[in-house]
Amino acid sequence: MSFLVDPPGTDGLQLLTRLCDIRHWSWLWIIAGLVTLSSAFLRVGRDWFGFVAALIPPSVWAIAYLAAVISGEFSRGGFVAVWYLTSHVGVICWAATVPEFSVPPAPRRARKVEGG
Repeated sequence: MSFLVDPPGTDGLQLLTRLCDIRHWSWLWIIAGLVTLSSAFLRVGRDWFGFVAALIPPSVWAIAYLAAVISGEFSRGGFVAVWYLTSHVGVICWAATVPEFSVPPAPRRARKVEGG
């Protein structure tokens, strides 16, 4: 959301800013966050698209910074790309694999007994 209100410098993000303004890219983060938030209220196993949505923005940013390093536009972008890949992408991938031991099983419906 801060990119929308007060955009930072675009060092390393030329790959993205050639396509559209950084304020437009902020909507990627906002929409992915809303999808991720809404999937948090779904049953375990049905929330997979929230993890996918959470992976998209940091992956796009990491690719942009890696492209900036390779093209020579932003030599320090490698550190930023590694930061996105470890602190964002890595943590999200790890969280997606954590078993849900604390989630109780769904209650089963009681059968009606006919007769009686």
